[in-house]
Amino acid sequence: MHEIKCPNCNKTFKVDETSYAAILSQVRSQEFDKEVHDKLAEIETKHQTEMKLAEERIRNKTQQELSEKDAKISKLKAELENSDTVKKLAISEATAPLEKERDRLKNDLENKNSELKIREQSLKEKYEGTIQLKNEEIERLKDLKSKLSTKMVGETLEQHCEIEFNKVRATGFQNAYFEKDNKVSESGSKGDYIYRETDENGVEIISIMFEMKNENETTATKHKNEDFLKELDKDRREKKCEYAVLVSLLEADNELYNTGIVDVSYRFPKMYVIRPQFFIPMITLLRNAALNSLQYKNELAAAQNQNIDITHFEENMEAFKEGFARNYELASRKFQTAIEEIDKTIAHLQKTKENLLRSEDNLRLANNKAQDLTIKRLTRGNPTMAQKFAELRGE
Repeated sequence: MHEIKCPNCNKTFKVDETSYAAILSQVRSQEFDKEVHDKLAEIETKHQTEMKLAEERIRNKTQQELSEKDAKISKLKAELENSDTVKKLAISEATAPLEKERDRLKNDLENKNSELKIREQSLKEKYEGTIQLKNEEIERLKDLKSKLSTKMVGETLEQHCEIEFNKVRATGFQNAYFEKDNKVSESGSKGDYIYRETDENGVEIISIMFEMKNENETTATKHKNEDFLKELDKDRREKKCEYAVLVSLLEADNELYNTGIVDVSYRFPKMYVIRPQFFIPMITLLRNAALNSLQYKNELAAAQNQNIDITHFEENMEAFKEGFARNYELASRKFQTAIEEIDKTIAHLQKTKENLLRSEDNLRLANNKAQDLTIKRLTRGNPTMAQKFAELRGE
């Protein structure tokens, strides 16, 4: 509880944490608005002062030049009063350029004043546009601040993600399960949401453990995303989920998490940290990747339904996949090396040729392995598999 003293009646009353936070937020917003308004007023005043000073300097300088010219003309005219016609004509010819220069200076002054007015109008329009942009930015920041401090705090962030998923559940995720993780594990912990999806045969395509984290701006102790990764990995393993995703609004100023999907599998396997706007794209990305291996899962499920011993079958399949991937990766790296060497100098052409040949060999090996993937090869060392396939051929 907090005590607040009224500045008018001097009466003291108590408010709870929520009301106190709301009052504090209003005071901060008012101070922020006042500070922005004062700053813009200061910029406008400074601009007006600089424009007036510039105009005054130009006017004073031109007026001084005009005064000097007028003094010279007056001096020459005074001398003409006691001179003869020739002298007067000579003086008149001498003063003509000065009068012409005086007229030119007057025109220059008028033109400069016009330029100053045009410049002043241009700067005024520019500052008005800048002020408008600042006002729009202030409103955007206020709106963002409001959303971050109220809409997505605690369980409301979970509700936001659940609503976003339900918007597309009927059209894109008919066979998906996305519900709160209400079952506490033996270790006494649980995640926030679990996503599971199966195909039409009931074979699981993908499973994801979700954790949602955010803090109110008035929270004294600020957490980091790193603080929740270990617990999330444990929940993923205990609930037998393939992936783990932390949906977080923590560390709002951290550019690493603000640029997109962050892969933290270097710390914990198959784990990602995302902002709420990447919630649906993250599910779609992982789901599409899982669909590529659905054929293998369907084949294994069919073998299990026929009570076939697939232990060695699965091992052979994984060995083939790993071997193929290894040869393909070697070939890819060799091709990349070859391209880089070609870009450098002709002197490295021989080395490039050797890399290309080795890449071709790796691709050939990978292709041979793909061609050699036969029933006979897969059932080698597995009498149960050999017998089952023999029975199928007999039928």
